[in-house]
Amino acid sequence: MSSKELLTSSYDFDLPQDLIALHPANPRDHAKLLVYDRATDTITHTFFYDLENYLPKDVALIFNDTKVIKARLYGIKQSGGKIELLINKALNAYDVHVYIRGKVKPSTLIFFTEALQAKVIKLNEDGSRVVNFFHNKEKLRFEDILPIIDAIGHIPLPPYIQRDDNKEDESEYQSVFAKKEGAVAAPTASLHFTQAQHERVCKKHKHAYVTLHVGSGTFKPVEAEIITEHPMHSEYYNISEEAKHLLDSDLKILSIGTTSTRTIEYYARHREKTRGEANLFLHPHNKPLRVNHLLTNFHLPKSTLLMLVASFAGLKKTQELYTEAIKNKYRFYSYGDAMLIL
Repeated sequence: MSSKELLTSSYDFDLPQDLIALHPANPRDHAKLLVYDRATDTITHTFFYDLENYLPKDVALIFNDTKVIKARLYGIKQSGGKIELLINKALNAYDVHVYIRGKVKPSTLIFFTEALQAKVIKLNEDGSRVVNFFHNKEKLRFEDILPIIDAIGHIPLPPYIQRDDNKEDESEYQSVFAKKEGAVAAPTASLHFTQAQHERVCKKHKHAYVTLHVGSGTFKPVEAEIITEHPMHSEYYNISEEAKHLLDSDLKILSIGTTSTRTIEYYARHREKTRGEANLFLHPHNKPLRVNHLLTNFHLPKSTLLMLVASFAGLKKTQELYTEAIKNKYRFYSYGDAMLIL
């Protein structure tokens, strides 16, 4: 094992600004697809609508059925100051972990439309906050907030998509099989599937769904010099009975996205737990135990997602694949193109 694999600087690269995708491919399955076959060490350039032609016949597919909530809210304090609040995740029935742009202190009240209020109950050292939500002064459980923010909230586009969300994002920043509300970022490899293509691959392959509610920590770059010193964020996961059955079988697994991968691999290490908080960090010194193939997008420099890709392909090959993608003008990040690692 090379010590370079543990250096955060090894996962840095220069990306031309014009390769950051600000809008999705239209239609969504017309994104480019880079196929890397590890057995033959070959790269093929194609399009996502050709995915079925590259899937191994005997592979089972695992999808993440999380649904992105309208987690970005705009409100005002009692003083009249404007506030932007981003929901990250529920900590329990009532306490919600959030990020707030604007100065607040404990007990600060924030007012939104539709008689929704948030009360700051804790300031965390990392700059995040914990709040309780109220509707007409009645304290709300997290699940009761969801229909209200669906009416007044905004799709929480990633920070590198430097534009306001629009009507298109409400459908495009959501997979066609999104079902379980709770994510504040989309499982982006899933975004390429049209309804028709999803149905086609599911007819041909055994498949199942896990849920991992993607948090905003997914965008946090690794700041430690050595990657293993990075404090990995945790996210709520749940593994369905159907997924457990496939994961406990001898079938080869193709994981649709990094979020499904982390869920599967957390389960591979903690088989008694089919739900809870997953905080697994995959990298070249902590390789996958259960996932055989990976479908993913192209990720941020110095991100845990890029390190996860390197856990499949190795650092040197991952660097080569990203250089090849940049040379061929693949579009990067959430609305960008895809890569299949066989």
